[in-house]
Formats: sequence, structure tokens, C-alpha cells
Amino acid sequence: MAQQFSLTSRQKLANGLSMPSVHLGVYLTSGQETRNAVHWALEAGYRAFDSAQMYRNEKEVGSTILKFLSSNSNTSHLKREDVHFTSKLASNGSYESARKSIKQSVQECGLGYIDLFLLHSPYGGKAARLDSWKAVEDAIADGEVKTGGVSNYGVKHLVELLASPIRVLPAVNQIEVHPFNTRTEITSFCQQHNMVVEAYAPLVRALRMKHPVITSLSEKYSCTPAQLLVRWSLQHGYVPLPKSVTKDRIIQNGQVSGFAIDAEDMEKMDGLDEYLVTDWDPVDAD
Repeated sequence: MAQQFSLTSRQKLANGLSMPSVHLGVYLTSGQETRNAVHWALEAGYRAFDSAQMYRNEKEVGSTILKFLSSNSNTSHLKREDVHFTSKLASNGSYESARKSIKQSVQECGLGYIDLFLLHSPYGGKAARLDSWKAVEDAIADGEVKTGGVSNYGVKHLVELLASPIRVLPAVNQIEVHPFNTRTEITSFCQQHNMVVEAYAPLVRALRMKHPVITSLSEKYSCTPAQLLVRWSLQHGYVPLPKSVTKDRIIQNGQVSGFAIDAEDMEKMDGLDEYLVTDWDPVDAD
């Protein structure tokens, strides 16, 4: 029987904690647009939000979460620990600069702690990557961060980190992954080493919504192309981060429990890989 997924589904992490299986992405949103998206998502049942220092919206996301929790809209009586907040280090550098930067993010979001903190990219070189990871480890030890991970790391960066004398294993690698860029080498390595793959740009930034395979399978499963793409991520064991600032689409994108993609159709979608990069691609950085 196909696994059921909903906005209340959770993914276990290597450190014994868990996180929601679907997160709202807030990349390239700001101000009231961010606040609206987060509020609508919370109303729709989303329990996780993916921000970053580079997005410059940690404060808007955090304040909207806190406002919702104390409002009449919070009909499920959610507490802070029921909502998962992610942020990311803008750039790798010295231990001191990274440690200070993490503290600033905790203060900026106003949530008391950050559930998941990632190194946003492997840029900066080996020393900067490892020093920055030490800062994440110490932030976890100090209670500022619950779980540490990385983003845009290629296999060589993951091997480098795992081969180093680290105290905390990265629980997550957030990368661009969707049927048009399957990144099998990276995803396989992550899953073999008990790292959850978070899929950013799971909707391919709407560049392939009219692809004939996507449209035909959407018709077959009576779902939207976006729902099909979110479901593909989930069935691969990934945690997708669908982004929208439109209320109806935010709601729709989370409604993926009413169907399951057949194994044959999953293979058909996997076969669409064209290494389509919709934003940046640091996975081969030195």
C-alpha cells in the first residue's frame, strides 16, 4: 500500500528528532508578501518554513509564526515546538564570524531557537566549510539550534565533512532536485549515510508545468502538476519545499494525500532528467 502523506506527516532525522515532510519555501519573498504566505500556510496546515540569511526574511517568518500561535486562528492549539523553522548561513568563513552569524539569526527570527540550521553552500573552501560546521555544532551544544545540516553540497563536500573529526553528523542536505534534475549520485549518497534530502525548487520554478509527461500524469491522477511534483519528491523520501505566495496554490500544493504515483509512472518521471538547474549550482565548488 502506498504511503500516506499530508502536512502533518513527519520525517525522522539521524539525531533522533523529526521534522515535517513538507515545508513552505519563502525564497525571493519579502515584507507583507512573506507574512501573508506564512499565515496562509499555517492556516492550511503547514508546520515548517524554509528561510535563510540571504533571503532577508527571517524576521517576517518568525514574527508571523509567533503572531499566529497567539491568535484565534490557531485552532489546533499549536505551540512553538510544533512549528519548524529553518535558516542558513549566508557565507562560510571563520569560526567566529559563523558563530556570531548564527546568534544573529536566532535573534532575528525571534523564535528562541532555530530548528534546522544549514550551511547554505560549499563556497569558501575547505577550511571555511569545516570552521563554519564547528560553529553549527557549538550552536547545537548551546541550545540555539536543534539540528544541523548543509545545502548545495556535492558528494565530495559530504565526503570531506564526514572524514573530518566532527562531533555532529549533518542530518540534512538541501539541494535542487526534481524530475528534471534528479541528482541521483548526491541523493543516493545522502540516503546511504542517513541524511535527509530536502528538495528545493521541487516545482521546477514552473518551467516544466506544461511538459507532456507532467500534464498527462496530472490528468491521470486528477491532480495539479504542482501536486504531482510534490508527491514525486515525497515518494522518493525527500522533503520538498514548494514555494508560492498565492493562497490557493499554497493550499493546493499541500494537498497530496489523495493519490499515489504508480512505480511505473515514478520511473517515467525519473526519466525526465535533463540536469535542469533553475538557480545556482555550487555542488562542484572547490
